[in-house]
Amino acid sequence: MSSPSSASSRPAPAAAGDADAAKPSNFLRQVIDSDLARGTYAARRWAGSPGDRDHQAGGGADPARIRTRFPPEPNGYLHIGHAKSIWLNFRLAQDYAGICHLRFDDTNPEKEEQEYVDSILDAVQWLGYGWDANATSHLYYASNYFDFVYRAALHLVETGHAYVDEQTAEQMRERRGDFTTPGIDSPFRGRTVAENLARLEDMRAGRLPDGAAVLRAKIDMASPNINLRDPAIYRIRRATHHRTGDAWCIYPMYTFAHPIEDALENITHSICTLEFEDQRPFYDWLLARLEEGGLINTPPPRQYEFARLNLTYVITSKRKLKQLVDEGRVSGWDDPRMPTIVGLRRRGYTPESLRLFAERSGVSKAAGWIDYSSLEIALRDDLDPKAARAMVVLDPVRLVVTNWEELHGVGALDACSAPVHPHHPERGSRSFQFGRELWIERTDYEDIPPKGFHRLYPGNKVRLKYGHVVECTGAVRDADGTLVEVQARLVPDTKSGTPGADAVKVKGVITWVGASDGVAAEVRLYDRLFGDPHPDAGGKDFLAALNPDSLRIVTGFVEPAAAGVAPDTRLQFERHGYFVADREDHVAGGRPVFNRITGLKDFWSK
Repeated sequence: MSSPSSASSRPAPAAAGDADAAKPSNFLRQVIDSDLARGTYAARRWAGSPGDRDHQAGGGADPARIRTRFPPEPNGYLHIGHAKSIWLNFRLAQDYAGICHLRFDDTNPEKEEQEYVDSILDAVQWLGYGWDANATSHLYYASNYFDFVYRAALHLVETGHAYVDEQTAEQMRERRGDFTTPGIDSPFRGRTVAENLARLEDMRAGRLPDGAAVLRAKIDMASPNINLRDPAIYRIRRATHHRTGDAWCIYPMYTFAHPIEDALENITHSICTLEFEDQRPFYDWLLARLEEGGLINTPPPRQYEFARLNLTYVITSKRKLKQLVDEGRVSGWDDPRMPTIVGLRRRGYTPESLRLFAERSGVSKAAGWIDYSSLEIALRDDLDPKAARAMVVLDPVRLVVTNWEELHGVGALDACSAPVHPHHPERGSRSFQFGRELWIERTDYEDIPPKGFHRLYPGNKVRLKYGHVVECTGAVRDADGTLVEVQARLVPDTKSGTPGADAVKVKGVITWVGASDGVAAEVRLYDRLFGDPHPDAGGKDFLAALNPDSLRIVTGFVEPAAAGVAPDTRLQFERHGYFVADREDHVAGGRPVFNRITGLKDFWSK
């Protein structure tokens, strides 16, 4: 499968408000600038596909000035943190006339599924990126390299840099030591090369049970970096792989396979998050051994770490997100409250807004927290110049204009109009009907108004936006005191856009929907999934932090133009915020369904 994207995986031109012009701090650009100035990778060759040193030697000069990669493990759905990594790797390749590879690190068959592969492919393309360049697809799988990875393991054994260890997992843990105590050599560390080769072949051939042995790199059991204390690089695991089936019963550890994959793909800058910083010495050690043996292209890739995205009111642990799905606390991976890319997409976030947010968050070594409001601000900045406007009433109560028929006749309707977008007159106008009965928000009426209330109460005049001025005369309540009807009289000759519109001055303007042409709609009022800004910090029970008000479903009324939009259409419902026609359920059940994306302003900062 390949993307329809153009040669350098370049996203479509960003809308106004994207971050193409403003580039916050990004130390990786300084690294790349320095490498390009020195010509660090200028002499490397590329044969058109991944491969070892001899394979690449048969090619010409690498057409990519740099090569980056986005290497997800297909064991879950991608989330907002991955969106930043996608943006970072593809954007750097784009800006430096390079190529970004999409590579699936599928070395753990027990947790990986084709469903996740498909979702990742879709997410990357939806964000605006592709993996085709120079008429070549740069979509790769770690499992494509299993033969070479095993060859690399054999090389380490043959050169005395690896051995087969048959201690139990508990014995290895006990002998590993800690930050103050050096490790203790395995009793199998002194095996001969021939013995290790024979036992490795036993592992490969399935003659040993799961857990009976591992292949370990032979480095330094006294190293202050515990990751260099003879790390395991291969384990026995009888599990059917979603691509290679049962061809293998041993699988490489991620920390062993990953640098090899980078080397085979001619990656120049291997970018990862700070939790891998302690693994960089092993990354360099391994590639140095393979370089010495003439197995990989030179110079080898280099790893660089940046601070991961930490967003308040969000969890990004795949295990915890899966728990939310499995326990039915959300409707699925694409629940609009989830921080997954499919969830954000269904919520109504745009690719441009996520790219803008990623750009604004910057790239540095310093870890820190970004408030969720920053993500919502990026969304508003993207949607404000794009989203068509419409009126909606979310908590409807009937407004009866008691003198309407006296002035206009029984059953009469008055056509009103408003711009599709207030700053883009070229987009035209939308129409709706004003009549004797309208829908207004329940909160727009008070019997006795509080201070500063300028909406409907007996004796007060307000403008019904894009329509007429009315004077409230009272209301009807049922036996329980519930408001069931508001009554008002039309003030003649005050229709918006007519010469008399300004003859009557009012302080209040309210939105409305006509009872004659308004369409009932299901409106899902989504909010943040968690009420705690750090729901799983410090060992807290993240389930206890779930926001009980993260979803409220109401039946409202929308103006006719809004009811007929296609799924995934984003609108600004005037006064209420930004909404999207649900991509799955809109109109499918016989009526429109809208999801609230975000309000017009941040209500959480109060």
